[in-house]
Amino acid sequence: MNFFKKLFSSSNLVLQIDDGGRAAAGYKGKAGDCVVRSIAIVSGLSYQKIYDDLYKANEEFRTSSRTKLARNLKKKNDSPRSGTHRVIVRKYLEKLGWRWTPTMFIGQGCKVHLKKDELPAGTLIVSCSKHITVVKDGVLHDTYDCSRRGTRCVYGYWTKPN
Repeated sequence: MNFFKKLFSSSNLVLQIDDGGRAAAGYKGKAGDCVVRSIAIVSGLSYQKIYDDLYKANEEFRTSSRTKLARNLKKKNDSPRSGTHRVIVRKYLEKLGWRWTPTMFIGQGCKVHLKKDELPAGTLIVSCSKHITVVKDGVLHDTYDCSRRGTRCVYGYWTKPN
Protein backbone atom coordinates (compact mmCIF):
# COMPACT_ATOMS: atom_id res chain seq x y z
CA MET A 1 0.00 0.00 0.00
CA ASN A 2 1.22 3.49 -0.83
CA PHE A 3 2.95 5.19 2.14
CA PHE A 4 0.79 8.34 1.95
CA LYS A 5 -2.42 6.36 1.47
CA LYS A 6 -1.57 4.38 4.62
CA LEU A 7 -0.60 7.52 6.54
CA PHE A 8 -3.85 9.35 5.81
CA SER A 9 -6.15 6.34 5.86
CA SER A 10 -9.05 6.32 8.29
CA SER A 11 -11.39 3.53 9.34
CA ASN A 12 -14.50 5.76 9.65
CA LEU A 13 -15.61 3.37 12.39
CA VAL A 14 -16.74 4.81 15.71
CA LEU A 15 -15.18 2.91 18.63
CA GLN A 16 -17.48 1.70 21.39
CA ILE A 17 -15.46 0.14 24.23
CA ASP A 18 -17.22 -3.15 25.02
CA ASP A 19 -15.85 -6.20 26.85
CA GLY A 20 -18.93 -8.34 26.21
CA GLY A 21 -19.62 -8.78 29.92
CA ARG A 22 -16.14 -10.09 30.75
CA ALA A 23 -15.64 -7.81 33.78
CA ALA A 24 -19.18 -8.52 35.03
CA ALA A 25 -18.36 -12.25 34.90
CA GLY A 26 -15.48 -11.61 37.30
CA TYR A 27 -12.52 -11.80 34.91
CA LYS A 28 -9.64 -9.35 35.30
CA GLY A 29 -6.66 -8.30 33.22
CA LYS A 30 -6.09 -8.79 29.53
CA ALA A 31 -6.61 -12.00 27.60
CA GLY A 32 -6.83 -13.30 24.04
CA ASP A 33 -10.56 -13.96 24.42
CA CYS A 34 -11.82 -11.90 21.47
CA VAL A 35 -13.97 -14.80 20.25
CA VAL A 36 -15.87 -15.05 23.54
CA ARG A 37 -16.27 -11.27 23.81
CA SER A 38 -17.50 -10.89 20.23
CA ILE A 39 -20.07 -13.67 20.48
CA ALA A 40 -21.30 -12.30 23.83
CA ILE A 41 -21.73 -8.81 22.34
CA VAL A 42 -23.91 -9.97 19.45
CA SER A 43 -25.74 -13.01 20.81
CA GLY A 44 -27.27 -11.80 24.05
CA LEU A 45 -25.78 -14.86 25.80
CA SER A 46 -23.66 -14.36 28.90
CA TYR A 47 -19.89 -14.18 28.65
CA GLN A 48 -19.57 -17.08 31.11
CA LYS A 49 -21.89 -19.39 29.12
CA ILE A 50 -19.98 -18.78 25.89
CA TYR A 51 -16.66 -19.21 27.72
CA ASP A 52 -17.80 -22.56 29.16
CA ASP A 53 -19.22 -23.74 25.81
CA LEU A 54 -16.01 -22.90 23.95
CA TYR A 55 -13.85 -24.47 26.68
CA LYS A 56 -15.78 -27.74 26.24
CA ALA A 57 -15.63 -27.47 22.43
CA ASN A 58 -11.86 -26.87 22.51
CA GLU A 59 -11.36 -29.85 24.83
CA GLU A 60 -13.61 -32.10 22.73
CA PHE A 61 -11.82 -31.12 19.52
CA ARG A 62 -8.41 -31.78 21.07
CA THR A 63 -9.36 -35.19 22.47
CA SER A 64 -11.66 -36.60 19.77
CA SER A 65 -10.51 -35.15 16.45
CA ARG A 66 -7.96 -37.19 14.52
CA THR A 67 -6.47 -34.22 12.70
CA LYS A 68 -2.83 -33.20 12.94
CA LEU A 69 -3.92 -29.86 14.40
CA ALA A 70 -5.83 -31.55 17.25
CA ARG A 71 -2.94 -33.91 18.03
CA ASN A 72 -0.56 -30.93 18.36
CA LEU A 73 -2.79 -29.00 20.77
CA LYS A 74 -1.94 -29.10 24.46
CA LYS A 75 -4.41 -29.33 27.34
CA LYS A 76 -3.58 -25.80 28.51
CA ASN A 77 -4.87 -24.50 25.14
CA ASP A 78 -8.44 -25.63 25.90
CA SER A 79 -9.16 -22.30 27.56
CA PRO A 80 -10.76 -19.71 25.23
CA ARG A 81 -8.73 -17.15 27.19
CA SER A 82 -5.74 -18.02 25.01
CA GLY A 83 -7.71 -18.11 21.75
CA THR A 84 -10.09 -20.42 19.94
CA HIS A 85 -9.30 -22.15 16.66
CA ARG A 86 -11.37 -21.10 13.64
CA VAL A 87 -12.69 -24.67 13.16
CA ILE A 88 -14.36 -24.47 16.57
CA VAL A 89 -15.52 -20.88 16.03
CA ARG A 90 -17.16 -21.91 12.74
CA LYS A 91 -19.03 -24.85 14.30
CA TYR A 92 -20.18 -22.79 17.28
CA LEU A 93 -21.43 -19.82 15.24
CA GLU A 94 -23.18 -22.08 12.72
CA LYS A 95 -24.94 -23.75 15.65
CA LEU A 96 -26.13 -20.29 16.76
CA GLY A 97 -27.46 -19.60 13.24
CA TRP A 98 -24.74 -17.31 11.85
CA ARG A 99 -23.57 -17.46 8.21
CA TRP A 100 -19.97 -17.00 6.99
CA THR A 101 -19.13 -14.67 4.08
CA PRO A 102 -15.50 -14.81 2.94
CA THR A 103 -13.93 -11.60 1.62
CA MET A 104 -10.41 -12.85 0.93
CA PHE A 105 -9.43 -15.70 -1.38
CA ILE A 106 -6.18 -17.47 -2.17
CA GLY A 107 -4.00 -15.44 -4.51
CA GLN A 108 -6.25 -12.37 -4.52
CA GLY A 109 -4.81 -10.29 -1.73
CA CYS A 110 -6.78 -8.04 0.57
CA LYS A 111 -9.93 -6.55 -0.97
CA VAL A 112 -11.89 -5.53 2.17
CA HIS A 113 -10.50 -3.55 5.10
CA LEU A 114 -11.90 -2.80 8.55
CA LYS A 115 -13.58 0.40 7.33
CA LYS A 116 -17.18 1.52 7.47
CA ASP A 117 -17.48 2.06 3.72
CA GLU A 118 -16.05 -1.40 2.88
CA LEU A 119 -18.33 -3.43 5.16
CA PRO A 120 -22.07 -4.05 4.77
CA ALA A 121 -24.59 -2.51 7.18
CA GLY A 122 -25.96 -4.56 10.04
CA THR A 123 -24.37 -6.59 12.81
CA LEU A 124 -21.20 -8.41 11.82
CA ILE A 125 -18.68 -10.61 13.57
CA VAL A 126 -15.56 -9.71 11.60
CA SER A 127 -12.54 -11.99 11.24
CA CYS A 128 -9.21 -10.17 10.82
CA SER A 129 -5.62 -11.30 11.17
CA LYS A 130 -5.37 -13.02 14.58
CA HIS A 131 -8.46 -11.21 15.88
CA ILE A 132 -12.25 -11.27 15.81
CA THR A 133 -14.34 -8.19 16.50
CA VAL A 134 -17.88 -6.84 16.13
CA VAL A 135 -19.11 -4.07 13.85
CA LYS A 136 -22.70 -2.89 14.26
CA ASP A 137 -23.77 -0.37 11.61
CA GLY A 138 -20.41 1.39 11.48
CA VAL A 139 -19.67 1.14 15.21
CA LEU A 140 -16.70 -1.01 16.26
CA HIS A 141 -17.43 -2.87 19.51
CA ASP A 142 -14.16 -3.99 21.10
CA THR A 143 -11.79 -3.27 23.98
CA TYR A 144 -9.49 -1.23 21.70
CA ASP A 145 -9.37 0.23 18.19
CA CYS A 146 -8.20 -2.79 16.19
CA SER A 147 -8.81 -1.21 12.76
CA ARG A 148 -5.21 -0.04 12.28
CA ARG A 149 -6.58 3.23 10.90
CA GLY A 150 -8.60 1.37 8.27
CA THR A 151 -5.73 -0.72 6.91
CA ARG A 152 -6.50 -4.01 8.71
CA CYS A 153 -7.54 -6.71 6.28
CA VAL A 154 -10.87 -8.51 6.75
CA TYR A 155 -10.78 -12.23 5.93
CA GLY A 156 -14.54 -12.53 6.16
CA TYR A 157 -17.50 -11.87 8.42
CA TRP A 158 -20.40 -13.63 10.07
CA THR A 159 -23.98 -12.38 9.70
CA LYS A 160 -27.20 -13.63 11.23
CA PRO A 161 -29.97 -14.05 8.64
CA ASN A 162 -33.35 -12.61 9.63
